[in-house]
Formats: sequence, C-alpha cells, structure tokens
Amino acid sequence: MTGESCAGCAGTMRALRRQLQRAAEDRSMAGIGLSRTDGAWSADGSPEDGDELTDRVAFFEQQVAERERVLGPEHPDTLSSRNNLGGAFQQAGLLDRAVSLFERNLSDTERVLGPDHPDTHAGHNNLAGAYEAAGDPARAIPIYIHALAGRQRVLGPEDLRTLLCRDNLARAHELTGDPARAVPLHERTLADRERVLGPGHPDTLLSLSNLAYAHHRSQNRERSAELFARALTAGERHLGPEHPATRHVQELLSHVRGG
Repeated sequence: MTGESCAGCAGTMRALRRQLQRAAEDRSMAGIGLSRTDGAWSADGSPEDGDELTDRVAFFEQQVAERERVLGPEHPDTLSSRNNLGGAFQQAGLLDRAVSLFERNLSDTERVLGPDHPDTHAGHNNLAGAYEAAGDPARAIPIYIHALAGRQRVLGPEDLRTLLCRDNLARAHELTGDPARAVPLHERTLADRERVLGPGHPDTLLSLSNLAYAHHRSQNRERSAELFARALTAGERHLGPEHPATRHVQELLSHVRGG
C-alpha cells in the first residue's frame, strides 16, 4: 500500500472504532465503561462542538470544587468527579491538564481506596489513555499492563472492564509499531467478547475489526481480508448495511484487497 492509502486506512479505522463505540454505548444498560477510558468519553475522541466541550469542562470543574468543599478532597465521590474532569480535559484537547489530573487522582484513589479497588484500576487505565492521547503510547503500555493484571485478579478475566483494558493495551502496542504483539491480545479479547456479549454486539464487532487491522499492520493481508469480510457480514446482519460502521468495514476491506 502507498503511504497515502495506509493513512486513509488508519483514518477509516479510527472512524470505525468511534461508530462501534457509540453503538455499544447505546446498548449498554449497566453504564460499565465501554469506551477506551473509564470516564465518560473515549480516548479516541469524537467530533463535538468546541463550545460543548468548553461547557463540559466548566461543569465538571464546578462539580469538583463543590464536592471538595462539601465532601472533602478525598471523598470517593470527589475522586469520581475529578476523574470525569480529567476525561473532559482529554476530550477538549487539554492533554497536559488531563495527564496531571489523572496522575494526582490515581495517587489519591490508591491511598484512599487501596491498590486493588476497581476505581484504582480505572485510574491506571485512564492515566495510560491520557499518555497515549498525548502521543506517548510507550509510556502507556506498562500502566495498561498493571491495570490489566489487577482487573484480571480482582474482577475476573471476562469482566467487561478487563476486556476493555486488554483492548487498550493491544492498540497501544500497535501505536508503538508492534502490531504482532497486539494480535494475540485481540484474539483473546474477541473470543471472550463473543462468549460474554455474543457475536452481534458492537464490542465484539470492534474486536473482530481490531484483529483484522492488526493483521493488516503485520502485513498478513490474506488473514486481514478474511477477518474484515467476516466483520462486514456481521455488520450487515447486526447493524444493517447502511450503518456507518458497516460502510467503514466495507471501505477497509476494499483497502486490504486492493493492496
């Protein structure tokens, strides 16, 4: 593939991930973190109005200040609000502020709730996501590994938050130019999501597409095309042929087949 077509393929993959994330959030009944971060928004981001993002930051800044005043700076509800503020900073592109806040919040959460509390694991995942968004996926990888080990131990290997963290780790490996390390992580996450969520869930379709893309990045074009074709069939069946995610998969399949 030419550099231009590879860049186009990467952009289409980012758009596919956003569409499938939205579809997963629409189906979520429990509110469990189905986005790349455990806050309210994904590390990949999605196009939103700048005024809306500014308003969101202002809302959570006010909420944090109010909870610190009423509940204290280390109350779990205060820590939760601060986590949401970090997510708002990240979505608004204020990455230095996001990283700083997530670092502080993780330290406080670990001290108040303990190293094996689910909120502490979420703090590690979110800090890693902020480093990744700031262009330092290599720094994110060991933090994702730490969060994944904790979630597997405390929540179990098939908890949705564990699967999310493994998915994040795999994509961080891709961003450091090591898609071969991402492939087995995506394979395991796909198998687990098929078993836990079913073959038609958007998160399962996401794992299938992630695996196809990792094979593409690893120059395994035949396997990549096979998996994207499977994802296209699943998208048409479960989301519909006109769904944006289905159209993105079709475009990716054409990229891979076209060489």
